[in-house]
Amino acid sequence: MVDIHAHILPGLDDGPRELAQSLAMLRLAAQSGTTDIVATPHASLKYPYRPAAVAQRLAELRAAAGDLLRIHAGCDLQLHYENIREALAHPERYSINGKGYLLVEFSDLIVPRHMEEIFAEMRQAGLTPVITHPERNWLLQQRLRDLESWVSQGCTLQLTAQSLFGRFGREARMFAIQLLERNLVHFIASDAHDAQDRTPRLDEAWRWLARRFGAEYARLLLEDNPKAALIGEGVRTPAAPQKRRRFWQLSFWKRTGR
Repeated sequence: MVDIHAHILPGLDDGPRELAQSLAMLRLAAQSGTTDIVATPHASLKYPYRPAAVAQRLAELRAAAGDLLRIHAGCDLQLHYENIREALAHPERYSINGKGYLLVEFSDLIVPRHMEEIFAEMRQAGLTPVITHPERNWLLQQRLRDLESWVSQGCTLQLTAQSLFGRFGREARMFAIQLLERNLVHFIASDAHDAQDRTPRLDEAWRWLARRFGAEYARLLLEDNPKAALIGEGVRTPAAPQKRRRFWQLSFWKRTGR
């Protein structure tokens, strides 16, 4: 699996503070089936993105991790004016592996006006916006039509793996499932911050998706589309997933012939 959203660089944001903690996260990711992971430190008002520091920490982590798994560059870009202008000016600096897919995070307080125009400008600059964890944002939970419009415009959506299990509350879990069932999700990622609570494990999400929607669907969101983002190729929009019938439903249909 490929994890396109993980806070694994030490001492840059609210992720690990020390290299040893970063390595513990990488070991857990590798043990649970992740082969590639994207280091995505915050680019926000609270945690400004410092390219030189990011490059240094990335080099140190790669050297310490060795052949454990492949580590790629990226960032978690909060949508505010200065960040948007900077990303438009330097798309290769902020996008995943420098190939154009850009993680964008909405504030919990406000959705900027004219997002269609902003996203269109990003697309013209060679960026494909990846809207991160919309299921966890209470404002976006009320804006399903906007999300549908942005996806039709060329944006992509990324859910957090632990949202599927209620880690961020019932509302986030139910909205995540709704987005999946409406055929709007392109990626599942960990958004990991540590090795204990918000971990980089993706294997549980893979099994959950495979049981509920089928292995092909899980493979698309956790392997194929993330690999495409790493190399800058187009991702596939998943076909509308078919729910697996539960045992009691199968028994009812057999008795009634439905």
